[in-house]
Amino acid sequence: MHHCSQVKNHGIPEEMIGNVMNIARQFFNLPASERLKNYSDDPTKNTRLSTSFNVKTEQISSWRDFLRLHCYPLEDYIHEWPCNPPSFRRDVAEYCTSIRGLVLKLLEAISESLGLERDHIDKNLGKHGQHMAMNYYPPCPQPELTYGLPGHTDPNLITILLQDDVPGLQVLRNGKWTAVNPIPNTFIINIGDQMQVLSNDRYKSVLHRAVVNCNKERISIPTFYCPSKDAVIGPPKELIDDDHPAVYRDFTYGEYYERFWNRGLVKECCLDLFKASTDS
Repeated sequence: MHHCSQVKNHGIPEEMIGNVMNIARQFFNLPASERLKNYSDDPTKNTRLSTSFNVKTEQISSWRDFLRLHCYPLEDYIHEWPCNPPSFRRDVAEYCTSIRGLVLKLLEAISESLGLERDHIDKNLGKHGQHMAMNYYPPCPQPELTYGLPGHTDPNLITILLQDDVPGLQVLRNGKWTAVNPIPNTFIINIGDQMQVLSNDRYKSVLHRAVVNCNKERISIPTFYCPSKDAVIGPPKELIDDDHPAVYRDFTYGEYYERFWNRGLVKECCLDLFKASTDS
């Protein structure tokens, strides 16, 4: 099943959610000279402000500024984060830590739903990785020409999305793009490509996109939880039998991630490149 769900009873205080949204808004409202201290178009940088997705391979013009941050382990990255607005590091660090707690609970529940040990997925992610983006979609004069972000699945394991009150997220359901309208203090949980592999296709990653609004700016804050680059990802042997052969070969997350970023933002899911061979 394709998974995109909304979670309300998540235990993360409203105040913390409000703080991180305000910080993002303040950051994108800083004078350009201050914001641009964080600018880079080098995708390998851990902390960077950038615009659009991939200027070289982009067919349709993408309308988005984003700040990308690595956030686990925090002590490795927090010194690279912006220090303006002044409470940026404190508020965002608190938020990251809480979101990680929520993710770990979700991973236990998903492991159990697959009939695996509770800690199965957790144990298969190597040292774990977590990064986040703050996306700013300005009001767009001709929305029909622009996607904030074209249709894609997430290459990571699971994504926890916080959006403000301006609609923009759409997911593909039964061949039709469907709006996922914001509900205050609710997170959207998107299953990513690695979960599809670790569940041997029982959970499917979600094809989604962001559309811009002609009158209002929109802010969204996705957290991407992922294996570490050296983690070996593949279908668990417990889910493989004669009726359910392994759909994917084993690979490292680093190999997958590299493929994903180098293929340009095409609609095809990168997963097809990692299918198990069917030769007997």
